[in-house]
Amino acid sequence: MTLAKVPVALGDRSYEVLIGAGLLGGAGAHIAPLLKRPKVAIVSDAHVADLHLTTLTASLDAAGISHSNLSLPQGESTKSWPHLQEVVHWLLSEQIERNDIVIAFGGGVIGDLVGFAASILRRGVRFVQIPTSLLAQVDSSVGGKTGINAPHGKNLIGAFHQPSLVLADIAVLGTLTARDFLAGYGEVAKYGLLGDAGFFSWLEANGPALASGDEALRLEAVKRSVAMKAGIVARDETEQGERALLNLGHTFCHALEAATGYSGRLLHGEGVAIGCALAFETSARLGLCSQEAPSRVRAHLKDMKMKTDLSDIAGDLPDAEGLIALMMQDKKVSAGTLNFIMARDIGSAFVTADVDTAVLKSVLTDALATRA
Repeated sequence: MTLAKVPVALGDRSYEVLIGAGLLGGAGAHIAPLLKRPKVAIVSDAHVADLHLTTLTASLDAAGISHSNLSLPQGESTKSWPHLQEVVHWLLSEQIERNDIVIAFGGGVIGDLVGFAASILRRGVRFVQIPTSLLAQVDSSVGGKTGINAPHGKNLIGAFHQPSLVLADIAVLGTLTARDFLAGYGEVAKYGLLGDAGFFSWLEANGPALASGDEALRLEAVKRSVAMKAGIVARDETEQGERALLNLGHTFCHALEAATGYSGRLLHGEGVAIGCALAFETSARLGLCSQEAPSRVRAHLKDMKMKTDLSDIAGDLPDAEGLIALMMQDKKVSAGTLNFIMARDIGSAFVTADVDTAVLKSVLTDALATRA
């Protein structure tokens, strides 16, 4: 098995992201050295549990590790107060101690929810991320951002709590639906767009084969994405500066997710893809980049058969002013001013509060008009 190791350098809280096909079957051997006693608690979603829990528990059995499992409903609505309370109460009932390990086994929803539960349980319990979606493998499982959603917006309640280990088994990606895989690809493309033009060119050449199942290309894409995020997190763990670049497309995305009720109408990675296209279009209208850049972004997303425009979202959406109001609930609002991630070119993003609201409104108005 080809195994890639990407370090996340955070002093005494450093950890490794292991990436490879078949990692799940050896998870117990990787987790065992972290344990003070041979006991873990696994939290997964029901769909992941049906597909992969037996493989994980067999590896834990082989390593002599006892385990229990809680399965939660699949979907973004699980990132909520009721399910957070359910997880915390279950972990307490399982007598999970501060030196034990909790395993977050699933996609980004499970990783965010379980990581947050671990951060507040007994004032901080260690956890291991075993991400099972492309989005979670390249983004949400790395960097220690944990949390739940509020009616006011996405991820507004949470904490920074780094995992002790991340195990990304790319073979598991073969069980994703085409829609779920492509949603995760929205985050992969984001890395090239925000800071690595060469990686975006590589994705333009290899993206379709990667989506079709080429395992070597998937390994390379996950490794490069994780390495890029790990470097940014090591330099700016709590998002005081550079880490904000990872939010490219997300201000638009979070508003669209709120507008669609965090439902199956729009998956997070689909919102990221649409958000990146809108961010580049806004940048072009502000004169920050050439019109060629947003055209290239949208061409690649369409080549990947991904959601690209507001017209790709089923059902009603608010008008431009309504979407801007939702944006103002974003975590990146400071002193009443919304910070945007704009771009000077593909691979060259930056943070700015200097975005003319009239231009933003015109971009959204024109994008909404394509839905007619």
